[in-house]
Amino acid sequence: MSVKVSSAKPTSDVSTRTVVEEFLAARLAGDTGRLTEIFADEVDWVLAENPGVPWIRPRSTGAECAAQGAELAEYTVPEDARASVDVFLVDGKDAVLTGYLAGTVRATGKSFEGPFALRLTVEGGRITRHHLYENSLSIAEACTP
Repeated sequence: MSVKVSSAKPTSDVSTRTVVEEFLAARLAGDTGRLTEIFADEVDWVLAENPGVPWIRPRSTGAECAAQGAELAEYTVPEDARASVDVFLVDGKDAVLTGYLAGTVRATGKSFEGPFALRLTVEGGRITRHHLYENSLSIAEACTP
């Protein structure tokens, strides 16, 4: 996956693709501060609740959304994390990425994997919608001792 990184803060004239590329770069770098800047103050966050998975929970503020990456890193083995993006579509303020992700839960040593789809909306140069659809069953099973 190729990601361009810009040090400029998102503004209203920044393209959806540019903001999403900056989001991906910040996630890969584990840059929670930058992610907080990229997310809007209030975010329409959808990720199917999964009570057995500590990093999957409701979120609504930019800071909460940005923290999800750090929480994921805390509960999984970073060296085993893999993600690939097969499709990156942009239509106006919306972007959809599809691909495949995999990892290992630190506490159990069990692996999870599966396809994902991520819908992001960029308004005013910031992400206002983050809807992630993934193999929640595989992740829950990996979290179960």
